[in-house]
Amino acid sequence: MAEKTLIVAITGASGAVYAQRTVQLLVAAGIHVHLIVSPLGQRLLHDELGMEGTDLSALCGLQSRWRDLVSLHNPRDVGAPPASGSFHHDGMVIVPCSSNTLSAIAHGSAQHLIHRAAHVTLKERRRLVLVHREMPLSLVDIRNMEQATLAGAIIAPANPGFYMLPHTVTDLVDFVVGRVLDLLHIDHDLNIRWAPGCAQPPRQADPTQR
Repeated sequence: MAEKTLIVAITGASGAVYAQRTVQLLVAAGIHVHLIVSPLGQRLLHDELGMEGTDLSALCGLQSRWRDLVSLHNPRDVGAPPASGSFHHDGMVIVPCSSNTLSAIAHGSAQHLIHRAAHVTLKERRRLVLVHREMPLSLVDIRNMEQATLAGAIIAPANPGFYMLPHTVTDLVDFVVGRVLDLLHIDHDLNIRWAPGCAQPPRQADPTQR
């Protein structure tokens, strides 16, 4: 069976850790990732993760396979493979997705490769997941979400659930990323499945640490 191929784009909304965890898990699953990072996405990686440029080894974690599985594209290169409808892939996710990127997709404005790849994904009727991470929402955002949804995109706000009684920030991140992987039909073993009695009780405070 041929390996799956996904396009992952990172834009300038806060939430770099969501992007990092998504890439790590896709690589671990043996998915070929075509990665595009906007200029503001690079600023985000620097500000929130301390990266200089797009550091693939830092994004992918301690996994030697990333060199064979991750292809990095310049966002200004609108002639790159993801810009063409003839380029076969199994879906695209923009994580995090800024309101500016949402607007460009909703209105068909292609300013760089991320927008073009998203438009192609929609016209080829492939899955496009937009992990929007801004709040509160203006009416402009809401209408752009409606327009993108009508065009075929899936709006997946980075809103973690709490019914699994998370203990760490990683638990919250994994909840969101696990839901995104579900939308992309990627198997994973993250603890996000609800069932009666599945949640772990909250940890008791240690009185000696007060």
